[in-house]
Amino acid sequence: MWLKVIIVVLFIGLVASLFTGLTFLFQDRESEGKSHRLWNTLSVRLVMTALLLGFLMYGVFTGQLASNAPWDARQPTEAAAPK
Repeated sequence: MWLKVIIVVLFIGLVASLFTGLTFLFQDRESEGKSHRLWNTLSVRLVMTALLLGFLMYGVFTGQLASNAPWDARQPTEAAAPK
């Protein structure tokens, strides 16, 4: 359960960082490169994206996250079928 909470929090943080960067892009247009706020939000967004992908891969590999899509239904193989 904690893994899903971390993933949701990271995703919300990514969206917030995206809109913060958009705000800084419009506000710092006239400062002509003197402000590094946009680059700082980009670096925060990159770190959060790497963390999100890492937690997603961890969840898939440990089996805590799985796909429930109908086209992803696993068909039992003949070797695994009971005799």
